Amino acid sequence: MDIERFITAMEQVAPPELAEEYDAGRIGLVVEGQNEIGTVCCALDATERVVDAAALAGADMLVVHHTPLWSPVTAIRGPTSRLLRTLLAARMNLYVMHTNFDHAPGGVNDILASRLDLLATERMAAGLVGDCTLDAKEIARRLPGGGIRVYGETGTIRRLAVVGGSGFDPDLIREAVALGAEAFLSAELKHSVARASPIPCLEATHYALEAPAMEVLSSRMGWHYIPDPPHVVVVP
Repeated sequence: MDIERFITAMEQVAPPELAEEYDAGRIGLVVEGQNEIGTVCCALDATERVVDAAALAGADMLVVHHTPLWSPVTAIRGPTSRLLRTLLAARMNLYVMHTNFDHAPGGVNDILASRLDLLATERMAAGLVGDCTLDAKEIARRLPGGGIRVYGETGTIRRLAVVGGSGFDPDLIREAVALGAEAFLSAELKHSVARASPIPCLEATHYALEAPAMEVLSSRMGWHYIPDPPHVVVVP
């Protein structure tokens, strides 16, 4: 498949217009390689380990959720230099699907809701609320990568809000409550937000919430998935 056909197919999966404004210039083809795409690898992050594994697999394309080039690049050195050196030497393309894949039907939030067996789901501005029959322990068991932290008291949660990525925003929490949520699952929780939240907050990692969607996408498209969980240890 040539690169233009590949991009067209990816934009059907996650239309660029669904992305948040801050993703402008940071999604789509962010590193250009060869024109013909045969082997495709997929991962959550373009870490050095992932890029090395993709190069070893002979990948012509690496699809990730998080761009490694978030800030404007004014100097190429350190980890950025090593990453780009490997990509360019292998003539490997790097394609990013970020908030457009979060919001897309069948994307990050839909797959997260499916993994937790949420029913009767309703869309929020940046996530979903659905009927739930799980407690915090079972939610943690179903997510990869080292468990969750729970702020507040929970039993069985009858209705759960889920936002893949960094979604602990007071306005989103209020929106979730208005849709009947009894708890809110996301990542990167601030102390002040947790203390002010009217419902319990369940904090997972970005990897736990978003990697499942990239694995499902990879399986759906017939790509090679590269797991790369962060090393996280909870010290009591």
